Amino acid sequence: MTKKAHVSETQATQFLRRHNVIFSEHLYAYEEHGGTKVSARELYVDEHVVIKTLVMQDESAKPLIILMHGDHKVSTKNLARQVKCKSVEPCKPEVAQKHSGYLVGGTSPFGTKKNLPIYIEESILLLEKIYINGGRRGFLIGITPDVIVTLLRAIPVNCALND
Repeated sequence: MTKKAHVSETQATQFLRRHNVIFSEHLYAYEEHGGTKVSARELYVDEHVVIKTLVMQDESAKPLIILMHGDHKVSTKNLARQVKCKSVEPCKPEVAQKHSGYLVGGTSPFGTKKNLPIYIEESILLLEKIYINGGRRGFLIGITPDVIVTLLRAIPVNCALND
């Protein structure tokens, strides 16, 4: 029997366990500015199934989260139109951390400091399993995407641009 690497609890894993969600834990060697390319490579999975958790804000500086495929970018113009606001832009890292409670590069949609509206690229929901940040750098969790809609009430949107 091989010994599993110990993964310390995060706000995200505590949240998921409280809600009896089944998930797998995946540690990898984090690289600064490596993004989903590095995590996909380290876990031997397609970057398309590695999901980015991006903290953005509207024109009134109201924060929101958008979940996007690792190999796609967010069309902020399309996102703004679908969430019925004038504009959407990424938050500065320190602002994103203040809203989510997570360091950029380790942001999870689960167990955020503030209750933020969450939007999910609708094509993510067609995947069988996704890998999404587990609440710290170098740590992804594997889950079924329907959990995000049922547990977090994420709203499907269509705002993906090919990377």
